[in-house]
Amino acid sequence: MINAEEIASARAGSVKPVLITRPSLSTVAELLKPITWFPPMWAFGCGVVSSGVAVEGKWPIVITGVVLAGPLVCASSQAANDWYDRFVDAINEPNRPIPSGRMPGSWGLYVAIAWTILSLLVATVLGPWGFGAAVAGLVLAWAYSAPPFRLKQNGWWGNLACGISYEGLAWLTGAAVMVGGAMPDARTLVLAALYSLGAHGIMTLNDFKSVDGDRRTGIGSLPARLGVNRAAQVACVVMAVPQAAVVALLLAWGHPLHSVAVAVLLLLQLAMMRRFLASPVERAIWYSAIGINFYVSGMLISAFAIRSAASLGVST
Repeated sequence: MINAEEIASARAGSVKPVLITRPSLSTVAELLKPITWFPPMWAFGCGVVSSGVAVEGKWPIVITGVVLAGPLVCASSQAANDWYDRFVDAINEPNRPIPSGRMPGSWGLYVAIAWTILSLLVATVLGPWGFGAAVAGLVLAWAYSAPPFRLKQNGWWGNLACGISYEGLAWLTGAAVMVGGAMPDARTLVLAALYSLGAHGIMTLNDFKSVDGDRRTGIGSLPARLGVNRAAQVACVVMAVPQAAVVALLLAWGHPLHSVAVAVLLLLQLAMMRRFLASPVERAIWYSAIGINFYVSGMLISAFAIRSAASLGVST
């Protein structure tokens, strides 16, 4: 129990601050950002569904894949990003683990490297396709944050890398491991590509909160590069057009009910986009919290649409 004299002494500056030499477990968890794990885990699940293969007897593979996509590969990317963004975060979000000092020294880098190695070890369980996808995802993650590539310096390339890693690779991996490592069918490839492209716009939403620091440190995120209003317009178009293509494709593939369901979800997003465009900086987080749910729901509906064709071995 700290008494009144100790408090007064601390206020007077006579008590030296405690030197942190290693992070707490809660700080490590904060660095790995569990809230960001959902998109790749969901995409992996969509891949599992779209494969048309029953999960009975394959639950160990499914669980391993979900863990690899989120708590391992995605978490590795978050740790690497926070380490190489520590100077930008000191401006934008000084309370994050590294700039706040709660993650002292080079611990942020050590965690990123350790999690990357752990991800690769776990990926070996999923066979050549799963391991290869993990390697590709981790390469994109490090290229996004670390020099010499540091793809995030260019919002066009950086957001594309994230979209591919979080959505496309995870979806294709889920489908491939369920069918024994074979190449997923054409419909799966097309849907994974379209939803990866749409995720580019989702990634842009995350950049509105850091536009000031990005400008001051020379990071060319789309809000910093194009201005907040034009970047918001680009983000909405990039999110909406691939989904419109999915609606048309599902209808052409003979899945009218699924097509209508995705169309309804898209219309809900368009209504929300109108409100977002009126005040992008203030409403980017609001749109991310609500609108993205409609986006990912469309992903799952699309996966179920092609599941029946895949399970019957219909040629694409």
